[in-house]
Formats: sequence, structure tokens, C-alpha cells
Amino acid sequence: MGKNARLANEIVEKLGGYQNIKSLTHCMTRLRITPVDESKVDIDGLKKIDGVLGVVEQETLQIILGPGIVTRVAEEVSKLSGVDIEGLDVNDLTNLAEQTKADLKKKNATPFKLFLRKIASIFIPLIPAIVASGLIAGITNVIIRAGADPESTVISILNFIGWGLFSYLGIFVGINAAKEFGGTPALGGIAGILIINPALANITLFGEKLVPGRGGLVGVMLAAIFMAWIEKKVRRFVPAAVDIIITPTISVLITGIATLIVLQPVGGWISDLITKGLLGLIDAGGVLSGIILAGTFLPLVVTGLHQGLTPVHMELINSIGDDPLLPILAMGGAGQVGAAFAIYFKTKNAQLRKVIKGGLPVGILGIGEPLIFGVTLPLGRPFITACLGAAVGGAFQAYFNVATIAIGVSGLPLTFLVNAHQIVYYLIGLFIAYVSGFIFTYLFGFNEEMTKEIGRNTETNVMTNV
Repeated sequence: MGKNARLANEIVEKLGGYQNIKSLTHCMTRLRITPVDESKVDIDGLKKIDGVLGVVEQETLQIILGPGIVTRVAEEVSKLSGVDIEGLDVNDLTNLAEQTKADLKKKNATPFKLFLRKIASIFIPLIPAIVASGLIAGITNVIIRAGADPESTVISILNFIGWGLFSYLGIFVGINAAKEFGGTPALGGIAGILIINPALANITLFGEKLVPGRGGLVGVMLAAIFMAWIEKKVRRFVPAAVDIIITPTISVLITGIATLIVLQPVGGWISDLITKGLLGLIDAGGVLSGIILAGTFLPLVVTGLHQGLTPVHMELINSIGDDPLLPILAMGGAGQVGAAFAIYFKTKNAQLRKVIKGGLPVGILGIGEPLIFGVTLPLGRPFITACLGAAVGGAFQAYFNVATIAIGVSGLPLTFLVNAHQIVYYLIGLFIAYVSGFIFTYLFGFNEEMTKEIGRNTETNVMTNV
């Protein structure tokens, strides 16, 4: 049995067996499971599995595995659970599962957190496409800045490949929003089209011409959520025999009119409020804003809620042409890398050094969760010093107003997405965050006594050494 198959088997066992897996998905580092019965899941056992970097208990159970391996393990888990779960009668357990989920929400969630998780769930499946497209677009931008002819065939092809997703991203967001809110995915796609359709420019309402794309992804989500709500309401009154014809037709018609009159203008107003408010905060706060935003980003990553910021990044790019927020937040991972280096040089614990050695390369490439859940978070104090290092780097990025032309992973790869004339500033800020995280951690963030108290792969002792 291969390593991935072994890990998948151990995970399934601690999940309570393949019959207890209701849904399965993954992002770049996390295997996300919805159990049928959460009481059957052995959380402590999951954390102790060799290869599991940590476990986050939210609406979905998030098992931290790291980039690359999470995809392979997800495939193995799917092989174990996919066929059998389709034939499993879970009706008797549905009420129990829903009640458990409701109890979890009451205990651990706030309305704001639940909202961000919903938004994150819309964008998580899109991450690979966004990262790939953003990186291609960014590299192309650097090549053009280096002197390549922007009208050449090669550059035209690269731009065609890199920017294509962002032109039609609203359709994908609409599809995923519909799924998340209980609607038909295809109708959610139509909601996205209602916002971005160039034909909007031919319509005049209340004396003003409509603008394609007005409201951006916020407008798309509003339209898709409204579509899902209308669809469910209409379905209650439509006979089953004609449901496939009547329900979608009425839903699209009502949503289309509501989008033109209400949802798109409201989406535009919210988008303006977010972007102008955030830009005002960065401009007014300057260095202080960079310190606060970068220094508090890692706790958001721990909860998995950072993916909910994707529409904010996109709205900044749509509104002003670039994104000054992403370089600041990227310093969170850089501070983490610096802290990990410091621990690696100070500790004599062979297992801890092994974990750091495996997590550093992907941390430098912008995936910080292996270091967070495998190193700094369980130790406690190094997590704080990593945040302090991030804050220093964030201050530098904010001072020079460094911005990206697209969104993607942080770390070194983000270099290609930064405005070409600001690349040097970004790299300097990245290095500053590395060094600051290292110094803070080396001087007062870590001592060898911490390794004796750390519970392997656990998050229950976060902050115990602070």
C-alpha cells in the first residue's frame, strides 16, 4: 500500500468509516469533510496521524495535509467512500447530522464568521484556476515590461490564456454561489451572465445606460443567491410534472428583472463601499494600516476564512486596476517563514526540524499552512512573533503602496503579479518580513523547553507558551 493510500485509510478510519462521509472536497492544503454523524469522528486520533499537520473544526472538518499530497489523498478517500456512499441510506441520520451542525454553529460561530465561510466555499473550488491564470498574466506583464512587443503573437496568446478566466469569472462564481445556497448551478451561471453580459450597454433604465460588470462579483453573488431563493420558493407551488419548465423560467425572469433594477445597483454600491473604504484605510493609515492588516492575517488563515477575501481583491482590481491589499497580507506567510528558520536553527528536536524542513519550501512559495499547523501554532509564542515579523513587512509594503495586477498565491510567486515597476520594493519587503520574523522568534519567541510541552499535531495548546 502506498503512502497516500495508507494516509487515506487512516483518515477514513478516524472519520468513523466511509459510511460516515457525507461530502468531500479540498483546497490547496486542506481536505474538507462533512461527516454524516460528527460524534463518530475521532478528532484527537486524526491529529495524531503521521502526515496530518492539523485539524480545524468548522462547518466542514478541515484536515491539513499540505499542497500536492492533499489532492492525492482526496482521490484515495474518494475511492474508498465515493461508490458506497451513493448507495447508503442516510435518511435516518439526516436529522442527527443537521442538529449536530446547528449545535456547532451556535457554539463556535458568529454570523460574520458564517458569512465569510459561505463566501470562502464559493471561491475555494476556483483557486487552482485563479492561481494559474493570475500567474500566467503576471509573467506576461513582466515580459512586456522587460521590452517584449505587446502586439506580438506570443504575447497575444499568453494574454488570451492568462486573462480569459477573469473575463468570465462571474459565471463560475454564480454557479458556485447557487450550489452553496441550494439552487441549480446552471441558473447560478445565468445570474453571473446577467451581471457581465456586454448587451447591458444597450439597455437604458431611468434615464441611464447600464454598465456591464457593474457590481462585480458582489453583484453576481447577490443575483445567484436571489436566484436560488426564488427557485426554492417557486418550486413549492409548481406541479412536479412541469417543474423542469416552469420553475427555471420564472426564476430567471424574476431574477433578471430584479438584477437590472435592484441587485446590480446594490452590488455596485457595496463594491464601491468596500473598495473605497479599504483604499481610504490604507491611504489614511499608511504604515499603521500595513502593520495591522499584515499582523492580523495569520489568525484569519488559521480559521480558513481568508478565502472569503477573494471578492475584495477582485473588486480592487476591477475598480482601480490593481490590488494594494494582497502584497500587505502576503507578508503573513513571510513572517511565518522567518519564524520557522529561527526555530530550525535553535532547536535540537529532530522531529520538529524534519517538519520545518518539509514545510519551508512550500512556505517560501506562498503556502504557509504546513508551517502554521505543524510548527508555530502548536508552539504558541512563535505564532505571535511570526505575526510581528509580518507586521513589519506589511508596513513596508503599505508605505510604498505596492500592488498586484491579479491575484494568486503569496510568497515568491507573487513577484510576477506585482506591478513591474514595484517588484524590487515587494522583494525588499518580503526579505524584511523574513528577517523580522527570524529575529523576533530567535530572540524571544522560542526556547527548547517548548518542544517538551508541545502535543504533536494539536491545536488545543495554542498560546500556552505565550
